[in-house]
Amino acid sequence: MTERNVLGADLQPCGTDPMTGFFRDGCCKTGPDDLGSHTICAVVTSEFLDHQRSIGNDLTTARPRYRFPGLVPGDRWCVTAVNWARAYRDGAAAPVVLAATHEAVLQIVPIAMLRQHAVDVPDDPSAL
Repeated sequence: MTERNVLGADLQPCGTDPMTGFFRDGCCKTGPDDLGSHTICAVVTSEFLDHQRSIGNDLTTARPRYRFPGLVPGDRWCVTAVNWARAYRDGAAAPVVLAATHEAVLQIVPIAMLRQHAVDVPDDPSAL
């Protein structure tokens, strides 16, 4: 069965450099073990990374044991729905690639919030 995005189409890759996704497959897929719902494909910004650090979610420090390289502004990363929503409420939401954002996020974050921060997807999603 094909994974779907928030637009109702096939889920597109979020990014492979760095390799993202709960399953480290480049996609924001989710499953029963993904308790944080890493379903939003975000293009991280300095403001978002600072915000995440301020709430105890340091996304800039590498953690090799979790295959986490540490992020820099401009990286595309599957972030948790709850932390993205918190950043949204605090005025620090990262841009969102809707075609690469898993439909499961809609159980937590309304599509209207995501659309406010949507960025274009290139014709060739492998460039993500």
